[in-house]
Amino acid sequence: MLEFDGLYKAYGSNQVLEGVGFGVAAGQMFGFCGSNGAGKTTTMRIAMGLARADAGEVRWAGRPVDEAVRRRIGYMPEERGLYPKMKVGEQLTYFARLHGMDAAPAARAAGAWAERLGLGERRDDRVEKLSLGNQQRVQLAAALVSEPDVLILDEPFSGLDPVGVDSLADALLEQCRRGVPVVFSSHQLDLVERLCDAVGILARGRIVASGSVAELRTSAAGRQLRVVAPDAAPGWAAAVPGVRVVSEQRGDAVLELAPGTDDQQVLAAALATGRVTHFAWREPTLVELFRDAVTDTREVAA
Repeated sequence: MLEFDGLYKAYGSNQVLEGVGFGVAAGQMFGFCGSNGAGKTTTMRIAMGLARADAGEVRWAGRPVDEAVRRRIGYMPEERGLYPKMKVGEQLTYFARLHGMDAAPAARAAGAWAERLGLGERRDDRVEKLSLGNQQRVQLAAALVSEPDVLILDEPFSGLDPVGVDSLADALLEQCRRGVPVVFSSHQLDLVERLCDAVGILARGRIVASGSVAELRTSAAGRQLRVVAPDAAPGWAAAVPGVRVVSEQRGDAVLELAPGTDDQQVLAAALATGRVTHFAWREPTLVELFRDAVTDTREVAA
């Protein structure tokens, strides 16, 4: 397991991390979410030895992460760390060698990952000649080429077209199947929701919510129903005890039910207005869960 345990970090008077902690099991994909400046990149930089925590530690398989362990981590920084004058194939081979691979296996792995991520025809091109999206693919290939034991990726999907997103998603799922723990940060919460086994939401330097998306939905305040009653007059649901109207437009209402409120009572009230064409529990999206968690944190801080 990859463990982030009680990380604190301040730059002068700016407290960036306040006790950040979470674990990623072997073969698990963990989505690390947070607003700009929340501390995601700092957390990843601490794991890679690029920043020093004021307190806390990062462990892999029960031992603190040191230089030997970092040689087995595939890391992708948010800023591109490529050599623009080097050719794609040479660069990938070089990164594989840095992680301890012999020359021949490194060259084979470089070619395989270039093909896998859609760079096969660009292996002899210098990185500076590539589009920003293809440079992103090179950086991803550099993180994967050494067959790492752990993957830590900062905004890996940024700048990729839909084909590139699908290629990377398949590659990461393949890594999970071979037992690699994968941590990636992203603002693309639809991708996080689709791919990740677990999610951590970071706000103001603290983990404010963590678990699977299903667990976060279960712990979310209130229960929501979507009711479509085309003939209903506006405001019909507000008269039902225990119901709060979240949104209502042209007979399409999202309702939040207080604990103990009977959904059948809501259905009866809807039917009394006329036709009901849709009546179902509505699961909040990760975007909504994120927004609620971050908003609650801001309100507490205020």
